[in-house]
Amino acid sequence: MRIGTNPEKNNYNLNATAYHRIIIPVYIPHFEGYFKEAFEVFQLCIESLLLTIHEKSRITIYNNNCHEEVKKYIDEKFSNSEFIDQVFHSKENLGKINAILAASKGNLEPLITITDADVLFKHDWQKAVEAVFCGFPEAGMVSPVPGSKAINGYTANNWAYSFFRGDLFFADVLEPDALIKFDRSLGNRKNLYDDIHLKKYLVLKNRKNKVEAVMGCGHFVATLRREVFDKGTSEPAFVKIQNGVEGKFIDLPNEKLGYLRLATKNNFAFHMGNTIESWMIDEFEILKTAGRNNKIKMSRLPNHKPLNSFYRFAGKLIKRIVFSKFLKKKCFAYLGLNSNEEY
Repeated sequence: MRIGTNPEKNNYNLNATAYHRIIIPVYIPHFEGYFKEAFEVFQLCIESLLLTIHEKSRITIYNNNCHEEVKKYIDEKFSNSEFIDQVFHSKENLGKINAILAASKGNLEPLITITDADVLFKHDWQKAVEAVFCGFPEAGMVSPVPGSKAINGYTANNWAYSFFRGDLFFADVLEPDALIKFDRSLGNRKNLYDDIHLKKYLVLKNRKNKVEAVMGCGHFVATLRREVFDKGTSEPAFVKIQNGVEGKFIDLPNEKLGYLRLATKNNFAFHMGNTIESWMIDEFEILKTAGRNNKIKMSRLPNHKPLNSFYRFAGKLIKRIVFSKFLKKKCFAYLGLNSNEEY
């Protein structure tokens, strides 16, 4: 039997005090083999994040059935940090995407950063990312890590925007060493980047306000407008990390909704992989020496202005022309690449 009236019925409005949510799924089942140093990497990730976020940020950690020691660490950080306000513990590994969907659907912040548990953040990563959203109201996905080979992945809207509203050109990579570190962190036998990719990347410029960003981005760390999750797919992911699951639930919804996919020109985060290297410790010491950067960077996120379906159609057509066998070299030369350089 219910007695009385729930007082929350008269307090029904929800007002988010923060505007930027960071979601971190983590899966470290043991400390052997592939996961031997994963816990130390995860700790660097969390500590660097806490040192670099502004006051209008909140963090969600989704524990995908981690080892008990990892769970204990997560609970301690939850108890001691005002910024880690949500922790989910699952007794089964439901995968990265389901963790992100579960956390994003239940929060109110207009910006949601999704990040792997092996990312080392640098100061001002939020400032740089949020500046891109302010400079491009059409942006739906922005990474603090530029990648010179992301120009053809779910970027139809970008290509159309460059034709009708912006300028597109090759520019010098500002931090080639960061690209080299990222390449090595993947552990691939063959390098991801050729020499030309370490020298030049494709930059998109807003003609009106002159703001610039790198064309395309990856999604091991990226900030998205919450509309991508609200209006994207509503079904769960039935695979964990393979078969294009991230494309289906993150990349494709962003493109279908008419948003741009961009990255900052400077590098503001590192992918560490599953082992600790000396340079990572050096970068973290720089963060600790500088202290916590807790200033609010943005007073208001500009209203989103997605492009209509015409732009997506036109962008796909433009991409097909640019990347055609007979025209690619000429198109890239027009965009500023030397005619003798293969991109």
